[in-house]
Amino acid sequence: MSEVSQNHYLVDVHNVIKNFQGPAGTIHVLKSVNLKVHGGEFVGVRGPSGSGKSTLINMITGIDRPTSGAVRVAGEHIEKMSENQLARFRGKHIGVIFQFFQLLPTLTVLENVILPMDFCRVWKPKERPERAMMLLDQVGLADQAHKLPNTLSGGQQQRAAIARALANDPPLLMADEPTGNLDSKTADKVFTLFEDLIKQGKTFIMVTHDVELAKRIPRVIEVYDGILYEGGEVLQ
Repeated sequence: MSEVSQNHYLVDVHNVIKNFQGPAGTIHVLKSVNLKVHGGEFVGVRGPSGSGKSTLINMITGIDRPTSGAVRVAGEHIEKMSENQLARFRGKHIGVIFQFFQLLPTLTVLENVILPMDFCRVWKPKERPERAMMLLDQVGLADQAHKLPNTLSGGQQQRAAIARALANDPPLLMADEPTGNLDSKTADKVFTLFEDLIKQGKTFIMVTHDVELAKRIPRVIEVYDGILYEGGEVLQ
């Protein structure tokens, strides 16, 4: 379950502005956006390309920093952290699932899942392989543990990436188009796995272009021109 009490939000994005400097001047990507997510919620993020979806995800994961505003995750102001503090915090509190899997090609599937545990040292060294195998079994990949990622199908690689994201038992999972490279049948299986994780108490924020999958997400945020909407209203 979430490390913050039920009276607080696991994710609290407050008045976040993100600007980039382009050849033609300042580009306003996020325009004073607000988003609050309780622990245990499943939130979808939709919107056209270039609307600011991925930038929003990058703010919450700490991959990028806001021009102004505050981002709190599990009660901590991540925009104030140093890069080293942020890397440690992210490793323990946020599991990130990428569209293109981002598995290290020279490591086995098992070694890819163990890697975040080695980095954060949440689990004792002797416990890490056993936990990694448990997670691979949970996503249906125990029999592929000792193979290299490039020998797996796209769906299998994404499930391996999900197991890796769960390595340190983070309360928050973030996914940017996690089914974008999968066929519809495989995407459905991966999405069902996400639903199972919600039932286990995880919090999930997922960017998706898939209209059918978005219909199955309990709460959907729309991003248009750097502004967040919910139910047709601007999020305050």
